[in-house]
Amino acid sequence: MTKPLRPGLLSRPTEEDHRVTTLELFFDLVFVFAITQITSLVAADLTGSGIFKGLLLIVLLWLAWASYSWLGNVAKADEGVLRLGLVAAMAGLFAVALAVPEAFEGADGGVSAALVLALGLTFVRLSHLAVFAATASGNPALWRQIRITSVPVAAAGTLLIAGALVGGEGQLVLWLVAVAVDASAYYVGGAEGWQVASPAHFAERHGLIIIIAIGESIVAIGVGVADFPLTGPVLIAALLGLAVSVALWWTYFDVVALAAERVLASKRGTERARLARDSYSYLHLPMVAAIIFMAVGMKKVMTYVADTEHYDLSDPLAAVPLGALYAGASVYLLAHIAFRLRNIGSVNTGRLVVALGLLPLSLVAARVPALLALAMIAIVLVGLVAFESLRYAEARDKIRHEGHGPSGPVTP
Repeated sequence: MTKPLRPGLLSRPTEEDHRVTTLELFFDLVFVFAITQITSLVAADLTGSGIFKGLLLIVLLWLAWASYSWLGNVAKADEGVLRLGLVAAMAGLFAVALAVPEAFEGADGGVSAALVLALGLTFVRLSHLAVFAATASGNPALWRQIRITSVPVAAAGTLLIAGALVGGEGQLVLWLVAVAVDASAYYVGGAEGWQVASPAHFAERHGLIIIIAIGESIVAIGVGVADFPLTGPVLIAALLGLAVSVALWWTYFDVVALAAERVLASKRGTERARLARDSYSYLHLPMVAAIIFMAVGMKKVMTYVADTEHYDLSDPLAAVPLGALYAGASVYLLAHIAFRLRNIGSVNTGRLVVALGLLPLSLVAARVPALLALAMIAIVLVGLVAFESLRYAEARDKIRHEGHGPSGPVTP
């Protein structure tokens, strides 16, 4: 087992029952703004290229955010040097969020947004390692992991900056390589030195980010019709979008979040760190990305039903926003399936059937009005929630109210 962090002026170690601090929630508000910026960027460029650019930015921002979830788990985020480090990271992340809309455009005589984004992300990632090092006094295993991880993190930052300077297609290529290098950071050197001091904090931290992403989907619904009058179709579309968002919340928080936290708490040392890395740092990324792209699809549906000057209620949803909506839901459920497989070694058959069935269903949705396409996916997701609630009622009740771990056919 790794040696715990020592208390002192630089940091204050966490305990097993540590929970998310208000400063971490404050930090997440900046992340919310960045997600909103990415959603707007993709919505303004609903092409394959726009989707690719949005996905690149989501992964880069996620890796930056996830690194601080580890740091705040072993040292209290609102104490000592970590408080200052987190505030500094907020400033860097805020600059990144401001640069998102013009991240793939030229400078046009002003400050290069791409360079601001690259420098901001590099600062956030390297400052994280610096603060982590300051809190790791007396912990050789953690020191080793920080030194090893600094190599791919620094390399990714260099690639980001180089891409920003090159611009054009070269920027996309270099940033894609940077994503691959940065994403490998947690696997480099294994997980022996990493620590998860508080499973409750780690699970709650990632649960809250899921809430943030779902909240963005609700905001997208409102933003999509902000400049248009409230009509019957608009109200119906908004309620259907809300139903989709509620279903996304339900599938994660009703049972999955509780069961996964208990599985994580049952592990110790390196085994717990590996599980946290795989289940949360990696498998929560496709969940969050899927929700963001679904928000883009729902926002476009709202435009179809509200903007009667440019669209007719009988118009089917265009291919890219339709794909974002349906493929997004499919990826979200597939990530849940992988999450369960990593935690308890079994597959949720019902969710697998729905996830795979959404893809051919999208072919039908492409031929019907946009409002009906949204209604179809809402019915499918709400139906899945209803089926699981009835089919696994007894197991669900035990997990939610009796503190039992996951067993039998119950999710995650």
